[in-house]
Formats: sequence, structure tokens, C-alpha cells
Amino acid sequence: MDLNFKIFAISDLHLSFSTPSKSMEIFGSIWKNYQERIKDNWLKKISENDLVLIPGDISWAMKLKDALIDLEWLHNLPGKKIIIKGNHDYWWTSISKLRQALPPSISAIQYDAINIDGRSIGGTRLWDTKDYNFDKFVNYTPNPNKNKDLDFLIQKDLSENIFNKELERLKMSLEKMDKNAKLKIFLTHYPPISAEMTPSKASKLLKSSNIDICVFGHLHNLNTKNLYVNNTKLKYFLTSSDYIDFDPIQII
Repeated sequence: MDLNFKIFAISDLHLSFSTPSKSMEIFGSIWKNYQERIKDNWLKKISENDLVLIPGDISWAMKLKDALIDLEWLHNLPGKKIIIKGNHDYWWTSISKLRQALPPSISAIQYDAINIDGRSIGGTRLWDTKDYNFDKFVNYTPNPNKNKDLDFLIQKDLSENIFNKELERLKMSLEKMDKNAKLKIFLTHYPPISAEMTPSKASKLLKSSNIDICVFGHLHNLNTKNLYVNNTKLKYFLTSSDYIDFDPIQII
């Protein structure tokens, strides 16, 4: 890549070309024509030399062969893309099988890291934790597909064990990152820290590894556009597509 490439981020694309019945448009006017809006905004600002970070919830497909329809759409947009798994990416199979199938402009991180021209990028999904929540910031909308949503069934009985396993995977990824990189970026799908920026188990690990930027998503239908104020060395970017108006944000 060109050493002067820009880095953008957008998460929770929830592409549904492969599964039209699961279009996010069922959640109201904010999601109207969301896939077309993502594409239009993408084309206005991102070039072939740029890098786009996508921290999860990429496609509604259940199987990899179907997800490839959405991934090909993503591939045809400019730039190199780096993805991690979100809680709704049920199609995400073994990492070796996935990497063999991915279109050439898309790379996946799973408990490891990718190094590009002095930038080191790690990532893991994380999970909900009882240490903090975002209830006061979220305007909850019933999910018409909740009985078909595997994640809904899992979270009916939230287990802190899942979060603790994800912390171990976070450590694994951090260990694979280039410690001498001039810029260290970490992707999580779930928020790694509360909106109040109170240190958490995840944020402490990120800070101790000298991460410069953390990009995440997962949160939707928020009642504020000012959840995170980046006044610390470690900067946090919430990039859920509806939160950023379906317009990839430049982080570098």
C-alpha cells in the first residue's frame, strides 16, 4: 500500500443482499436505503490505496457461501478492508477456510494481528459484561426477527464466561501485534469501555499494550452522538453504521 494511505472505519454494515428478508430497513426510516447510502458515502471519500476497518456484523447470512454475496459487494468498493467477527456473523467459519474464500481486498483477524507499513492492527469480538451497560443511551426497538436470532437466545441468559474467554482472545491478539509499530490499532465488536470512560478489564489491557486507537461498534439506535470524547492518549471510536450516518469516518 501507499505509505500515505488513509484509514477509515465503519462497523455493523448488516448487509442483506444474500438475505433480503433480514434487511435492517425493518428498524425504521433511519435505515432506509442503508446499503446504497454506505456505498455512495464510501465512493465519495475512499480510494484504492486506503484502508477500511470493519469491526463486525458484516453480513446477515447464516452460511459462508451466502455471505460471499455480501463480501463480494464489499470487495468491489475501493480500498483494502480488515474485518473481525461480530455477534451476528454466524457465517464466520474456521479462520483458515474463511481466508481461503475471502475476496482479495478483504483480510480477517481472529486472535492474531495484521501489520501494514508500520501500522499494527489486532482485534477480537468481546462480549457484553456486567461491569457496564449502555441502557440509558439506547432507544430500544423490538427486533421483529428475535425468534430467528441466535444471539437473542444466547443473551437471554448472559454469561460472564463468554466475556472472560474473549479477554483471553484479546490478550492473544495483543501478543501478535508488532510492539515496535508506529501506530497500534485494535478492533473490537462490543464496546471495550463504558461511555463514562471508566477503566475496564478490556481497556486496561489495551492501555498496557500501548494501543493508540480502538475502533468498535455493536451499539444501535442511540439517543446521543457524543458518547465518546477522545481526550486521552488511547482514542476510542464508535463506528456503528447508523451512529455515523452510514458514512465511514477517517481515523487517520
